Amino acid sequence: MSFAALGLSEALVRAVADQGYTQPTPIQAQAIPAVLAGGDLLAGAQTGTGKTAGFTLPILQRLSQTQGAVNPFGGRPVRTLILTPTRELAAQVEESVRTYGKYLKLTSTVVFGGVGINPQISALKKGVDILVATPGRLLDLHQQRAVDFSKIEILVLDEADRMLDMGFIHDIKRILKVLPAKRQNLLFSATFSEEIKTLADGLLNKPAMIEVARRNSTVEMIKQVIHPVDREKKAALLIHLIKTYDWDQVLVFTRTKHGANRLAEHLNHAGISAMAIHGNKSQGARTRALSEFKETDLEVLVATDIAARGIDIEELPHVVNYDLPNVPEDYVHRIGRTGRAGATGEAVSLVCVDEKDFLRDIERLIKREIPSVVIPGFEPDPNAKAQPILMGRGQGQGQGRGQGQGRGNGGGGGGGGGNGQGRGQGQARQPAKQTTARAAPGRAPARPAGGGAKPGARPPAGAVHRTGGRGR
Repeated sequence: MSFAALGLSEALVRAVADQGYTQPTPIQAQAIPAVLAGGDLLAGAQTGTGKTAGFTLPILQRLSQTQGAVNPFGGRPVRTLILTPTRELAAQVEESVRTYGKYLKLTSTVVFGGVGINPQISALKKGVDILVATPGRLLDLHQQRAVDFSKIEILVLDEADRMLDMGFIHDIKRILKVLPAKRQNLLFSATFSEEIKTLADGLLNKPAMIEVARRNSTVEMIKQVIHPVDREKKAALLIHLIKTYDWDQVLVFTRTKHGANRLAEHLNHAGISAMAIHGNKSQGARTRALSEFKETDLEVLVATDIAARGIDIEELPHVVNYDLPNVPEDYVHRIGRTGRAGATGEAVSLVCVDEKDFLRDIERLIKREIPSVVIPGFEPDPNAKAQPILMGRGQGQGQGRGQGQGRGNGGGGGGGGGNGQGRGQGQARQPAKQTTARAAPGRAPARPAGGGAKPGARPPAGAVHRTGGRGR
């Protein structure tokens, strides 16, 4: 099946072809006709399957077929609102809109916290057809009467379960109250938790439902392996692996922000270029680190889970779990950064005795045993005793909304960057205690087959991107 056969216009098919794709992925093949039909949709798919193109392409098609009105400021009113949980994901989705809409006369912009609000206000006054936003900054703009919701035709909740997991439910409800009652609603999520079903029941009207892969499954193209190691030897083992196998682009996940900073510093001292990205980093630092990593100017990007849903890198070869996540679903979304769009990838986990329960929970979730390989010279001490693992479970709420907040990554919990003020209680995980799995979403890619247009440096947030003749 071709993209043209799904009912997309010549301009959209040409834009997709420019990215090197001719065949839609399963989620796209089902979602595009459903969105074009105008009804509500509840869609779930494993990370790396092309969810973002599954809704951006038909939305661009629908908007291009009708003319929008004029907003109170004399510009175009917002006709489509796309909500995402993190800044990185918001920027990536908006980039997808520009990539696929480059031959159409539509405009788009992205707004999120951590950067100045005035350029975003100016962009909205000029008028945009498609607005991609994080909930907190969107509410700030609404309170300043800088955004008009009255003409919205389509609402998209992207990574909906991640938004719930980050404590955005109250912000979402506040936004829903000020939107037109008559609109098309699209809810995209990597997992269908009970909370997601409850949200869908209250939001969607007789929705079509799509789920193209078993929940919480891992991509078969990803080679998964565990290297048992003592906790104090993890950094040395990671350095050994990178240098021995000449890895040149490695995404490494740590459990805490402090741990990410410390590991990045350790790698740099070993002659391996590395930067850390997490909620406490400024937006400029996060954008710069992502850009350098995507362009392969940076060998290693060390990240906390805030990055698991906001990084889409073409043919990323290696993901390393320096620390196993305490939420099993997060393992799926972390390793889903590799093995995208049918490419192969490798997911390596460095597991110490403290993390045996985390590993058991992950293997139970994915319904498979991950092969274990001991690296010579890094054999773990068989007599080592497990120690409790401190972690924060704070939910960025209230004034932390939409600005990089989320589960606290330190012993005291905490929210995100910018002026987010997440709250959290540090808690120790006892190795013998059973973990309660919590749903968390995967990353919706920005290309038809799971990847985004190759991004360079991001334009300033709030800049209006015209998708017609003036291009990008």
